[in-house]
Amino acid sequence: MSTNRTITVELGDRSYPIVIGRGLLGGSFDLARYVSGTDCLIVTNETVAPLYLQQLKADLNGCSVGALELPDGEEFKTVETVGSILDALVQARAGRDTTVIALGGGVVGDITGFAAACYMRGVAFIQVPTTLLAQVDSSVGGKTGVNHPKGKNLVGAFHQPKIVLIDTDTLSTLPDRELRAGLAEVIKHGAIADRTFFEWLELNMDALLAKDPDALAHAVQRSCEIKAQVVAEDERESGRRAILNFGHTFGHAIEHCQGYGDWLHGEAVAAGMVMAGELSGLNDEDKSRLKQLVASAGLPTAPPPAGSKALRDAMGLDKKVQHKQMRFVLLKALGESYITSDYDDARLLQILEAAD
Repeated sequence: MSTNRTITVELGDRSYPIVIGRGLLGGSFDLARYVSGTDCLIVTNETVAPLYLQQLKADLNGCSVGALELPDGEEFKTVETVGSILDALVQARAGRDTTVIALGGGVVGDITGFAAACYMRGVAFIQVPTTLLAQVDSSVGGKTGVNHPKGKNLVGAFHQPKIVLIDTDTLSTLPDRELRAGLAEVIKHGAIADRTFFEWLELNMDALLAKDPDALAHAVQRSCEIKAQVVAEDERESGRRAILNFGHTFGHAIEHCQGYGDWLHGEAVAAGMVMAGELSGLNDEDKSRLKQLVASAGLPTAPPPAGSKALRDAMGLDKKVQHKQMRFVLLKALGESYITSDYDDARLLQILEAAD
């Protein structure tokens, strides 16, 4: 991608840009103009800070910049960690014109956004995602939150960022396992909304795994376009936005049963998509193509031996449950998704029993 690409999430007075490009960190992008006042707090983690903290500061000329480094890992996505961010803001005597900036992957973005939503009943925040999963999914749409011991992302708030700044060069330092985990969410976007994109992924998976800059840039851009459109139609997930959770009902249950941090989120979603495909009304060819694409990304196509009862119990706390009835995002065909509580319970049990 030779030039920056801007995608707008259309939400009226809460609209914001997603800016995608190479070399955006290090002083080439004026991020300071998106800072509400002059004070900002960068929240990052111990893995990302040595790589990109100073580069991000170079984009904030004229601002008074503080930084907080968190421990790295899904197991730290807790209310206690949010408390440490709030403590830092109070200690800095941060006002309502302070901007909180998330620099890192999905965990950092979710925690930071939730802290920003809570502090003084809401201060501005900015997303600077550095992992593929965060760039194509969690940084866009305003979902923030933390895990509860009983379930994934049960505590949180909707809080839209002022801007999402995506420097795809950060993917060059991403460990291969993290890259593959991010590809799960890329595959998801094709599966739920764009068959042509799904077919492009089938043809370009090797280039993506090799971290080809142009292939990654296209995957990030198209994923953000799909998510931005869905979020604009249904900001608070009262309807259509739930399609973005394809594979997540199974995936969140896998994460919960495994203990957060054992399987990466994208790995659990990958297996969850294959399971959801099996529950869907897909023809055999499309089921096979979905499973094959997940496998070609080096991702798991089946859950670990978690036990059908444990998985079923964990799925009962899924946020799509209504009137005690589970709802699933399923596929009519590749690129065509729907939300339903009308599923084959016997087939679901068969799918879960495969994890016994």
